[in-house]
Amino acid sequence: MESTKIFLAGKFIETSRTLKVYYPYNGEIFATTFKAGKEELETAIVAAGKVKSELKSMPSYRRSEILLHTRNRLLEMKETFARTISAESGKPIKNARAEVDRSIGIFTVAAEEAKRLPAEYMSIDWTPSGAGREAIVKYFSVGIVAGISPFNFPLNLAVHKIAPAIAAGCPMILKPSSTTPLSTLLLASIIAETDLPAGALSILPMDRETGNLLVTDERIAMLSFTGSPEVGWKMKEQSGKKKVVLELGGNAGIIVSDECDMVDALPKCVNSSFTYAGQTCIHAQRIFVQEKRFDEFIKRFKEAADNLLVGDPQGDNTDMSVMIDEKNALRVEEWVKEAADGGARILAGGKRIKNLFQPTILTGTKNGMKVCSEEVFGPVVSIEPYNTFDDAISMINDSRFGLQAGVFTNRIDEMNKAFNEIEVGGVILNDGPTFRADHMPYGGVKDSGFGREGVKYAIYDMMEPRVLVKPV
Repeated sequence: MESTKIFLAGKFIETSRTLKVYYPYNGEIFATTFKAGKEELETAIVAAGKVKSELKSMPSYRRSEILLHTRNRLLEMKETFARTISAESGKPIKNARAEVDRSIGIFTVAAEEAKRLPAEYMSIDWTPSGAGREAIVKYFSVGIVAGISPFNFPLNLAVHKIAPAIAAGCPMILKPSSTTPLSTLLLASIIAETDLPAGALSILPMDRETGNLLVTDERIAMLSFTGSPEVGWKMKEQSGKKKVVLELGGNAGIIVSDECDMVDALPKCVNSSFTYAGQTCIHAQRIFVQEKRFDEFIKRFKEAADNLLVGDPQGDNTDMSVMIDEKNALRVEEWVKEAADGGARILAGGKRIKNLFQPTILTGTKNGMKVCSEEVFGPVVSIEPYNTFDDAISMINDSRFGLQAGVFTNRIDEMNKAFNEIEVGGVILNDGPTFRADHMPYGGVKDSGFGREGVKYAIYDMMEPRVLVKPV
């Protein structure tokens, strides 16, 4: 059984608290690592404080070189990382490989963005009092950044925090999910090969009580959290004067217009609904189909879902596998039963075997049902008809969430209406809401988040402007 040390201020260490890592597909322990306690976290914070000035003054080319080295080593070790992600998360290997590709892309973009950090020249003489003056706006690193990342994209969502922090010159302490800590610790072994100062990065699995100190400790300048809305908003309340970025959950919707290319739309809708067993915050949970195409869509969608290969995540052809644990599968089973008891029809799936939940299609749902109003975070999708495009937009917006939405249409007026009126952080045209380019601004409105990720946008959040006003 493999044992992996945790990464504390440039050193790999063991602690007295062992953390077991399970293979979700069979529930067996396949690796162990360690949990950090308050003592290790204090060491990380002190070490990060000591290197703040060094990081802030580090030339851009050196930051870029560190990021490029990490990118190149990720590329060399792509299959090792993919196998690690698949083993710890139960993610199908083809999706795990795609996750590593995305992480490689993030480091590539961050290496470039490190060379063009924000700065601005300003005229001051727009008013009489500013005559004879000019200004320079320069951005400075905020200080120590705490990152908290979830299990579902154990590498990629951590990299969305680590790479911008290096580019911005901020020390980072990352708390990965205790369920899936191995891929980030493997990443630490690559970053440790660079000349990033010791103390600039710590990757510490820890319990919730210790991790909450990342939220409350005043020496930490910024919190970047990806996870559930309930936890995220509570953290924001407790964070004091910190800058906070929250990337939270959703119950993403898709509109399928009668003017769309159905051959193109169907596989994208199926993929958005069931990839990684729906355990992604932009998983397509609600699909609204123009009533003229509804019967056709339902029939063909069910056929495609029935053809998904469900099995061992390590299989090259596996389309969908288990959920992260049985507790979450039981929750999804309960929500589907609640919907069925309330009058919804189960068109496919609806069955659970331990933590494997079948790809499930519902119709006849009502918005008060949990499968509609809450974040299922499982392989369940409801498909309902709509009459007018305005009706469809209202259905999408009838939610406390607003992360992303997909719209399939070939009409420019529907495209523009969707973009202007759907209350989300991103509208994806002729693709599912699960599309994300890692350099675009990504985040939500309402209960789906606060602030934006995406490499450049995360860098900006990790820096603060300072203005110098001087005589011309």
